[in-house]
Amino acid sequence: MMPCYQLPMSQFRRFGLALMLPVALLGTFAFPTQLQTATAQTSKDNRPLTIRADVQEYDAKNQVITARGNVQMLYPSRQLQATSAQAQYFSKERRIDFSGNVYILQQGGNSIRAEKVTYLIDEGRFVALPQSNRQVESIYMIEESDNGGQTATPAPSVPQTRPLKPSN
Repeated sequence: MMPCYQLPMSQFRRFGLALMLPVALLGTFAFPTQLQTATAQTSKDNRPLTIRADVQEYDAKNQVITARGNVQMLYPSRQLQATSAQAQYFSKERRIDFSGNVYILQQGGNSIRAEKVTYLIDEGRFVALPQSNRQVESIYMIEESDNGGQTATPAPSVPQTRPLKPSN
């Protein structure tokens, strides 16, 4: 048998197509074995969101990434870190669903522990649900003010749009 570098170009193209065709027909990609990392590409208006997990699948039709096993998420622009057993990123809805021993930590020390948490990216809002007969735990860091009162550490701000000036 000839090495592939000695094959005529037409046979080499067929060989490459034969390797690519099974992958193209799958529609859903799975990356098993080692810890997998997915990071969105950045541009002027985009910020990276990195997800690491034992297994990740991408459903191209529905644009959903599913990460399973030792899931770790880093979202530096929102100052968030999260761990869970599973996470699903719904890119069309701009939502992340975490499940299984979810722990979310915000820079400054605020945190949430729950069985399931939905993060609504555009709203910067979390919806947390406990296991049955249990509770969700949230810890908020409170700053002491000079006059003895307390003020809460604000959550990371969601980009706000400026109000339109009325035209005369």
